[in-house]
This record gives sequence, C-alpha cells and structure tokens, in this order.
Amino acid sequence: MLHSPTHRHLSPVPLSPGRRWLILAIVSAALLLIVVDMTVLYTALPRLTHDLQASASDKLWIINSYALVVSGLLLGMGTLGDRLGHKRLFLSGLAMFGVASVAAAYSPNPAFLIAARAFLGVAAAMMMPATLSLIRITFHDERERAVAFGVWSSIASGGAAFGPVLGGFLLEHFWWGSVFLINVPIVLIALPMGWLLVPRSTPDSSRPWDIKGSVLIMVGLVASTLAIKEMGKLYTDWGLTAGALVVGVLFLGWFVRQQNRSPFPLLDFALFKNATLSTAVLSALSASAALIGMELVFSQRLQLVLGFSPLQAGLAIIPLPLAAFLAGPLAGRLLMVIGSKRLLIGSLSLAAAGMAAYLLWHNSAQFLQVISLVMLGLGIGAAMTAASSTIMQSVPPSRAGMVASVEEMSYELGGALGVTLMGSLLSFVYSASLILPETLSAHPLAYDSLDQALLITENLPQEQAFGLAELARDAFDRGYVAVLASCTVLLAMAALAVWYFQRSPGRSHAD
Repeated sequence: MLHSPTHRHLSPVPLSPGRRWLILAIVSAALLLIVVDMTVLYTALPRLTHDLQASASDKLWIINSYALVVSGLLLGMGTLGDRLGHKRLFLSGLAMFGVASVAAAYSPNPAFLIAARAFLGVAAAMMMPATLSLIRITFHDERERAVAFGVWSSIASGGAAFGPVLGGFLLEHFWWGSVFLINVPIVLIALPMGWLLVPRSTPDSSRPWDIKGSVLIMVGLVASTLAIKEMGKLYTDWGLTAGALVVGVLFLGWFVRQQNRSPFPLLDFALFKNATLSTAVLSALSASAALIGMELVFSQRLQLVLGFSPLQAGLAIIPLPLAAFLAGPLAGRLLMVIGSKRLLIGSLSLAAAGMAAYLLWHNSAQFLQVISLVMLGLGIGAAMTAASSTIMQSVPPSRAGMVASVEEMSYELGGALGVTLMGSLLSFVYSASLILPETLSAHPLAYDSLDQALLITENLPQEQAFGLAELARDAFDRGYVAVLASCTVLLAMAALAVWYFQRSPGRSHAD
C-alpha cells in the first residue's frame, strides 16, 4: 500500500545508493513471484490435469483460489503492515510463500493443490502492499522514487504475461511441480538479504485492522465465483448456483454496508464518484481480465489441439509479454504528453484491435499471429501503466494508501474475473458443442473438458480414440473463438466507457 511520507514511515537515516537499489531488487523479485504465479500454471495445466485427473471445475479453482484470496485480503493487509511494520509483514509473507510453493509442488490431488494455492494467496497479499510501502520509505529523492515505481509498474504489468513462457521452459525439462519449486531458491536468496538490508518502519497502531471486512469481501468473491462457474456447466446444479449467488450477494452487500459505516474503512466508496478514478479502475480490471482470460485458453489450445510442447507454447506467446514490458516506460512518457484519457482510450482500443486480429489470424501465417500479439501486448501494457498512474494521481496524497490498494486489487480481481468468466464460457461452449455418437455415449466425462476427453482416449480402441479426440478438439476450438471474441468486446467496451464517462473536459484531473 502506498503511503504519504510521514515521520513514522520514513527511514531516519538516508540509505546508500547501493543499498537502495539492492532493496529495489529484493522487492522486485518478490513482486515478480506474485504476478508470475497468476499465470505460470497455464502451460502446466494439461500435464497437471492429466497427472492429478482434475476436472474442468478443479482447474478453474486451482488457478482462481490464488487470485481470489489475494483480492480479498489486499485491502486489509496494508493496514496490518502499518500496525506490525511493513518489513515484518513482507518477510513473513516471503517465508510463507516459500513454504506454500513446496506444498503446491508436491500436491497429491486437486483439493490439496487448491488449498496450497489459497495459502500462496495469503502470502502474496501480505507482500504486495508492502512492496510499494518499502519503495516509498527507501527512496526519498523524487526522481529515484519515480524510477523505482516505474520498475514496479513494469514488473506488475509484464510479469503476468511472462508467466506462461517461464512455465513452458520449466516443463520442457521438469515435471509440473517445478513451476512452484522455482520460487524456493528466489525466496531463500531474498529472505536473508531482505532481513539485512530492508529498513524498518515504526509500527502505527492508530488505525485498526479490519479483519472482518477482509473476510466479508473474500467470502463474497468466492461464493460469487462458485455461482458463475456452476452456470458455465452444461448440466447446472441450480440449487448450488442459487445458494452460492445469494451468499455472494449478501456478503458483498454486507461488506459495502460495513465500509460505509466504518470510521476507518478499507475502501471508501465515495472515491468512485471521481470519474477519472473509476474509469481507470475499470480499465485495469478489463485489461487484466482480457489478458488472463486469453492466456488461459491460449496455451491449452496450443498443447491440447495443436500438439505443441510446453516450451513451444510458451515461446509462441513471448511477443505479448515483450511488447507489454516495452509499453510500460513508453506509456509513462506519453501520459505527460497526451493525458490519461486519450492514452487509456488509445491503448484499450489497440488491445481490442490486437485481440480481434488474433481472433481472425489464429490459424493464419505465423508472422500475422506475431503482429496481432505485439499489438495486444503494447495495448495491454500501456493500458495498465496508464491506469496505475491515473489511479494514483486522481486523489490527494492523504488517500494514497487506500487508492494504492484499490490499484493492486483491480489487477488481481481482474485476473480472477478473467479466469472465472472466460473459463466458464469455454467450458459451456465446449460442452454444448460436443456431440458424441452412440458408440461413445458410455463416456459422459468427455463433456467435462478436452483434458478429460483426451484422458478417456488412452483406454479406447484406436479408431474410437481418434474420433473422440477430433470431436473434442473441434468443440474446444469453438469455445476458444468465443473467449477471444468476448475478450475483444470487453476491451472495446472499456475504451468506450472511458470515452463516455470522461467526455466532459472538466472530469479528468490527470488531463
């Protein structure tokens, strides 16, 4: 959580330049772990699903339990960092992340892996607000601090897109658990360095830690996600769906009511009356949801439909994260020239055009696919950077801490929404499109997912196995097209929303 500089948080003695940049390296390594863990599983999903025999619903929970826990706890962890000290919370979260990574790597079944991923989410939520706070208490010079925040934004926006590439490289040489174990050596290096180098901040107990609010929003998000995922099934359990939806709405409503009455709210909903801030948050949510939703289906299609290896699948998407990393600093420069509104509209429109181009060219020549992925990466990277800067500049410094949590939460929650909505859409279209002949009617599990269908083919005669695989891959491709089309519409609607709600010149503070 980003705080205005006060005597309680600033280091009393200026740190040497070498120590300052080493601290930035430690913080950046931790942030990279957090954001990469959102997407590193994508290239591992086919193998993981096969080895653990995970269902389509299991897969979505394995991915989403992490993002949902992070989203629910982020708002409260900044305040907890104030009370305990940001260094203590950061290092505790880093150690917990290492332990949870080992547990996830050696998970014996889907339920254990889902629980381990939730544990990873708790650790990430402890670290993420502290990363921004530690940058602020480490860098006193405004220019150096701007560079440090630029590095933070670049890693936050490009790291998630880089996850599938890292996952593909690891799976080329190791088993699926390696995508978690890679975290452990980084933790073992960063933890002692952080203990020695990161400055302490004086705890401030004047603001209470609202654990009730954190639990309310997390339960509301999990229950709402369960309802959406159930609706994505071909044969929906409407009793479970209705119950989950009621619980989700009640707990989210309870959270809003509690926050409006609290003298120390985790989230002041009055902030969203500012059109500049609210449209920037919408942009961050939409860009993150589209990116994560697209990457979820992208690597699965390459491996399960086209027969790519995990490494080949990771390399196929590499133009996207490279373009996103490049777009960050470019967007920072453009922001001062053309203003936040034009940059948000332009970057979201470019991302929508890139997604639409990939939708049209996903079966075309390789160079056309690369062009569309570069367009998408530039648009997404610029949109995330512009949204972050706009969110932080749209309120006075006294509200910077709360707004920083809103910024971080918008990316994590956007990712969770992308997995939930696009994963459920893929599952629904796949199941509805798959029509099995009578010779294969004894295998209803094939309707669950392409992974399950391919698992079934391993025990079928060759001719039946070939027929089922072709039917399942065709059905998956229909779902894949539906997801890309939906992501395109989402990005275009976000651009339109920024234009509509900021159409009055007086509404955009950052402009």
